Amino acid sequence: MRKSHRIIGLAALCVGMLVPAAAASASQYVALGDSYSAGVGTRVFYESSGSCKRGPEAYPPKVASQKGYTLSFQACSGAKTTDVNANQLGTLGSSTALVTITIGGNDAGFSNVILNCALYYFTCGGAINQANEFIAKQLPGLLDTTYNDIRSRATTAHVVVIGYPHLFTKEGATCNANFLTSSNEKKLNETGDKLDAAIKGRVEAHGFTFVDPRKAFEPHAVCSSEEWLNGQSNPLEESYHPNVKGHVQFTKEVEAVLP
Repeated sequence: MRKSHRIIGLAALCVGMLVPAAAASASQYVALGDSYSAGVGTRVFYESSGSCKRGPEAYPPKVASQKGYTLSFQACSGAKTTDVNANQLGTLGSSTALVTITIGGNDAGFSNVILNCALYYFTCGGAINQANEFIAKQLPGLLDTTYNDIRSRATTAHVVVIGYPHLFTKEGATCNANFLTSSNEKKLNETGDKLDAAIKGRVEAHGFTFVDPRKAFEPHAVCSSEEWLNGQSNPLEESYHPNVKGHVQFTKEVEAVLP
């Protein structure tokens, strides 16, 4: 009788050893945010994602695949902080292991600023000033609300917040058929710095991890010899977003801060 018990116990142990750890309990990863997380700019999207334009070449599916996470892909093109709060947090829970997010650019109206600077020129300065004021006075509070909502649901998750790269070269190189000037491109990069500074400040206050992509993207801005960001594109919504190479870099930078 004892011998049969030992045989059964040994067999159970062997079976347990044959089950991969990842299959036994895959960690949940929830990807939140705007078009920079959804994958706009890569030109390939899941049909089921509709107007959110989530794509397989975006960094969240790449991180999930390479790190063995079970992905809940919630990021959506055009999202603001209020959209994240209302529509993207449903799958977060106490068992969520990783959360990533890019958010804040749409709140500051960055796409509208680019539109004014690229198409109209004369309204560019006013649009930049308006965005700068919003970033300074209103964005921090909106970020606090979103970050609090994330932490209240994903109580133990590692939360990684990715900043935004400079769109343009340090020299303000121009190459597209629009009204963007070198001077205004430099001003737009400065607004990007203000945006990242505001995000980083609130990220650190909440004990989250901030990933700053600016240094890596610096040689690969719009109009550089090897772009990681689309310039003015067709369709227009692909413009000024990370392309496939840009999302490969986002993947590397997120993975660099994971255990």
